[in-house]
Amino acid sequence: MKDEYSKSAEVTRALVYCRVSSTKQRLEGSGLESQEQRCRAYADEKGYAVEAVFPDDVSGGGDFMHRPGMVALLSFLDAQKGKPYVVIFDDLKRFARDTEFHLKLRREFAKRGATIECLNFRFEDTPEGKFIETVIAAQGELEREQNRRQVVQKMKARVENGFWVFRAPVGYRYVSAPSGGGKVLEPDPVLAPIVTDALEGYASGHFGSQAEVQRFLERSPHFPKDKPDGKLRPMTVNRLLKKVVYAGYVEAPKWGVSTRKGQHDGLVSFATFQKVQDVLEGRKRHYPARKDHNEDFPLRGFVACDCCSNAMTAAWSKGKYRHYAYYRCETRGCEAKSKSVPKAKLEDSFAEILRGLQPARELFDLAKAMLRDAWDMRFAIALGEKEAMQKKLDDTNKQIDGLLDRIVEASNASVVSAYETRIDRLERDKMVLQEKIDAAVPDKGRLEECMELSLRFLSSPWNVYKNGDYAMRQTVLRLAFAEPLRYGLNGVYGTPELSFPFKYLGGISGSKSEMVLLERIELSTSPLPRECSTSELQQRCGRVIRLKRNAAQGCLDGFFPLL
Repeated sequence: MKDEYSKSAEVTRALVYCRVSSTKQRLEGSGLESQEQRCRAYADEKGYAVEAVFPDDVSGGGDFMHRPGMVALLSFLDAQKGKPYVVIFDDLKRFARDTEFHLKLRREFAKRGATIECLNFRFEDTPEGKFIETVIAAQGELEREQNRRQVVQKMKARVENGFWVFRAPVGYRYVSAPSGGGKVLEPDPVLAPIVTDALEGYASGHFGSQAEVQRFLERSPHFPKDKPDGKLRPMTVNRLLKKVVYAGYVEAPKWGVSTRKGQHDGLVSFATFQKVQDVLEGRKRHYPARKDHNEDFPLRGFVACDCCSNAMTAAWSKGKYRHYAYYRCETRGCEAKSKSVPKAKLEDSFAEILRGLQPARELFDLAKAMLRDAWDMRFAIALGEKEAMQKKLDDTNKQIDGLLDRIVEASNASVVSAYETRIDRLERDKMVLQEKIDAAVPDKGRLEECMELSLRFLSSPWNVYKNGDYAMRQTVLRLAFAEPLRYGLNGVYGTPELSFPFKYLGGISGSKSEMVLLERIELSTSPLPRECSTSELQQRCGRVIRLKRNAAQGCLDGFFPLL
């Protein structure tokens, strides 16, 4: 019995360590399983008893303390003080691919009384053995550095060609490129609209601060959160706002790759991205959005008190059994201060005004002609703007060339840095200009689409208002009325100041004038009826053309948000 106990006590305890360089290799390959199998077979051949296996699926960059499996192995040895162990590795490269860390790890094991055995290398405690071991460790470090250099070179080349090579940012996913040769970013159908709303909202001032963007993203159930309580870190929001990849561009400053057009579609325009950067860098300031914007009161801020001309506010008031909605003026010293108007009364009266804006059916042909003239005018203006922007782009290129020449001649490091900063800014201005040039002239096919949208609004602004969300209702208010409505103490709205299209069409439909043949037009100053001369007829026709052009321009100004 005593002999059997002593014999079992002499069995050598062994630990197995196996490692692959990435989680992908662990999931898609069988490296860890094959290494463990070989180490266990080696232990059985030697008569060792394997007590535990410590796997790793990270490289650690050469530092073994960055590998969770290696840290766990050393912690296990610390907890088993006084017990000798043999640590088995499949290959010396799995031990450490860095000369400094290789020697340091050897000392850590020796300090804990553990010996090392490797299937492909025999450790010898001789000068020659130590020399060979050091050479092999240095060779492993060389291979690791060479592999890293090759990977960086390939990734840099792809970035230079417009491909994003890092982890797909939120709002994108990787798909195989249509032409082959790797993967390319594609907008995620669920997350992309959320990111777009966040960026455009911050650029336009709808979100007045990064905190408001953060709250918007936290309210979205699909946006990934990085804190256990379902919140986002402010750093996450800041990084999202600074990623040029969302504008369809790529860059890699640490590799010396400047911003350039990417092979993927952007979620926002580069001009929008630049507005975001201007706000972040303090060149443009946004004030936080009002917290009292409430979908329950779409007319708050738009209806003004007739006594003091200040916008009326609105809120829910608590009654004995339920809550009641009221609009009221809160201006100090106003005659109507704190006199509540029921929500239903004020909004029903507004609905009657909006229903009355529907023009006569026979005026729609005229409206179509006005919109077509407006489109032609806008098209001509767009062509002129495109030429002006092209000249500005050429001037920007000349400025960049001039700064590059100055950099070559400059010897002061601070001066060179200032020139480089200026060039970077000009390059970004070039991108914005090029984007505007590409989108300056609208497609010819958009005319009918925009005309249909405008006519649908003209035909019944009340239906658009009634069926739209809060943002659409605010748009209807801005398009239909030139000024805020005024509500008096008598419970009646003042005469509304309509926008040009409704005012013009309403004026035509309300007049009693009729069209007269041009050949029978007579001068009002003539004592006797007579036909007008050619010059007089040209003057009258010129006035008609000018009126029509002014009407088209007014229609264009009134419906520019739709066009």
